Amino acid sequence: MPWESSKSPNSNTRKDYAGILPKKGWPRRNYHFLRHRLLPQAFQKRNGSRKAPILHPPEAGKIRVTWIGHASFLVQFPDHSVIIDPNWAEWHGIVKRQREPGLELELMPLVDLVMVTHAHFDHLHKRSLKVLEAHEGIVVPRGSGSLVHRLGFHQVHEMAVWDTLQFDNLTVTHTPSHHWGARYLHDTHRDYGGYMVHSGDCKVFHCGDSSYFEGFKEIGKHHTPDVALMPIGAYDAPSGRDVHMNPEEAVRAFIEMEAGILIPMHYKTFPLGNEPFLEPVERLIAEAERLGVADRLLILEEGVGVEVECLAETKR
Repeated sequence: MPWESSKSPNSNTRKDYAGILPKKGWPRRNYHFLRHRLLPQAFQKRNGSRKAPILHPPEAGKIRVTWIGHASFLVQFPDHSVIIDPNWAEWHGIVKRQREPGLELELMPLVDLVMVTHAHFDHLHKRSLKVLEAHEGIVVPRGSGSLVHRLGFHQVHEMAVWDTLQFDNLTVTHTPSHHWGARYLHDTHRDYGGYMVHSGDCKVFHCGDSSYFEGFKEIGKHHTPDVALMPIGAYDAPSGRDVHMNPEEAVRAFIEMEAGILIPMHYKTFPLGNEPFLEPVERLIAEAERLGVADRLLILEEGVGVEVECLAETKR
């Protein structure tokens, strides 16, 4: 099985590495998380429904984006398709999924690439990956190839930040983020980031997990995505670490990248932070209205494919 491994320094030497140590006050925050988030959600009924994916491609000049839930998306271009951070898990340890995945896993189409942004369990879900199939295999950050090379993909591509892969006219660039990539405590060598996916005149940016950092300005210097998939939840982390941006920061990053449409993710699927369940999207809408970009905000329902027109101009 081909396995392309990128050799470069450990991810914990990067200036955008968030570290793994909790901040002062973490026992109180974790107690609040356990009592007010984890225990109540364990007894709540899971909402939502699973749908069949749209199999035919969008027409020329458009992108179809289907939110599966959490950070999982099916992205379809006129001549290519990718699945990013697929996760159909019903539980992650004691954390219960609050809403059904939007698409039926067994009905997912053969795509060009499966892509994983980092090795955390809520982004790299092995049972989901085992079911999916892709013409060109799977893309993972540097250091995570060993986690996926036995999951049935005929090719595993590891990428370092700013690496680019080309598949016909499908281009993938691994973009930086401010986060960390360890799956456990000892494997801090695993990298992390997002992806810029480019096919024809259309570009989609998947941020992965990140707090706000100056790197979004750098991404915007090189790319103008038609769609930016931005995380808006889990910003009130029980650990107190600065690892997830809040909704206002997501709008700021979106504007700095000069992206076309903002689609939020990483909220209301798994309760991972102390913020109230509906607060992320409420704050996102308020900030988009305050800054005059509410017409460029698209809030998706799980499993509903939405088509977006591509921008006329693209940075190279």
